[in-house]
Amino acid sequence: ACAVCEMPVGSTRQDATTTAQQTQSARPHPDPETLRFARAVLTRPSTFTFVFLAINVFIFLLMNSAAPGGVENNNEVLIAYGAKKNSLINGGEWWRLVTPVFLHTSWIHLIVNMYSLFMLGPYVEKLYGSARFVFFWVLTGVAGVLASYLATGYGMRGGGGDSMLGRFLFSGGDVPSAGASGALFGLVGVLFVFGIKFRHELPEGFKRAFGTGMIPTILINLFIGYTIPNIDNAAHLGGFVAGALCALFVGYKRPGQRASVAVLWHVLQIASLVIVVVGFGQVARYMGGLRPHLNNPPGSQAGGDVTGNYVEAINEGQVAFRDAFNKRDAEAANRTIARLDQVAPLAPKPDQIRLELKQLLVRARDLALVGEDERKGEAAVGQLKQLAADFQAWEKRSDDWVKAEGANYGIALEAEDKAAPEAEDKAAPAAEDKAAPEAAATPTPK
Repeated sequence: ACAVCEMPVGSTRQDATTTAQQTQSARPHPDPETLRFARAVLTRPSTFTFVFLAINVFIFLLMNSAAPGGVENNNEVLIAYGAKKNSLINGGEWWRLVTPVFLHTSWIHLIVNMYSLFMLGPYVEKLYGSARFVFFWVLTGVAGVLASYLATGYGMRGGGGDSMLGRFLFSGGDVPSAGASGALFGLVGVLFVFGIKFRHELPEGFKRAFGTGMIPTILINLFIGYTIPNIDNAAHLGGFVAGALCALFVGYKRPGQRASVAVLWHVLQIASLVIVVVGFGQVARYMGGLRPHLNNPPGSQAGGDVTGNYVEAINEGQVAFRDAFNKRDAEAANRTIARLDQVAPLAPKPDQIRLELKQLLVRARDLALVGEDERKGEAAVGQLKQLAADFQAWEKRSDDWVKAEGANYGIALEAEDKAAPEAEDKAAPAAEDKAAPEAAATPTPK
């Protein structure tokens, strides 16, 4: 029998007419109202459920093709593709509140969540329509990521992991996290409130399927999240609350209701999709050498050492700057400028540091090409002094970033005996070939 409407399926052939009639009369008769409701609702399309399912699988395959040995235990790939990480969100990478909803950390993670979407998504989309479903999915997914972000901050600031609430909500340090479970709990929240809010107009089969009938599922999943360390209950609760609020204030599409949808819902649907596209546009902009390799089997080829290339280029740039400034080596500056142009973006902040170093190298190269007499002039000396001050300010910004966020990328400071330029305070042109003496050692990234 149908699990929703209890309509019997199949029949047993009887040799005797009397036995057949008795069997027919003994068979439970389905509730006509349940049948009418089920036919009206369950025959509607659920297009975006399968669109989102396909997108999740596609992105996971892209991630797997970029990761050496696969996505599992590869934090660098997760970060490159937009996983949630508090320190990076605090640094301005807002899209990490959106993109984690479409990322997964392993095949098992993907399969479990996509099976859940396959089971829950069609009900929500058929009851509320595609426009509302898209808005619900993105909103509840973002709410789940935001709840995880707040819980992680709570655990880090107040040692919340030591309390019962902390153990329930907070699963670890500021590690990369991703998954559609927040949005899936959002769908659970929608169906839970839907079943309670409209219980007086729902047929019996739907009353049992939704509303209070979902409480065991909710409690079991929250208990699993409490007992298994790497499951994020904060994201689950954030998505569930957001979904419940959506269903509390939004009506569903009743059987026989006109198919027209308010313009507002179409606007919200398009806006939700645009936010997702823009978020992954930012991911593509900054993923660097971890871009997918579609001509290779998944996990067969690494995407390149993005962090290592960045660090080497920055260190080389500092050496080239000093050589151009103190030794007038314009060729070294030109080589390093070209290399800095080829370095894949690491993240917005370090990428800005890279561009600033390139600009400093261009200025140092141009001054290195100035003629001997002109270099000793008052204007050139003033430019050299300003360039030295700008370089030292850049070094401080670079070091501050490494101290604050470098650990996220495996970068630390290592003291080396490198000389930094410092222009002399000259009132008149000097006879020396060097425009500025070399200063004390400064740390460089490693």
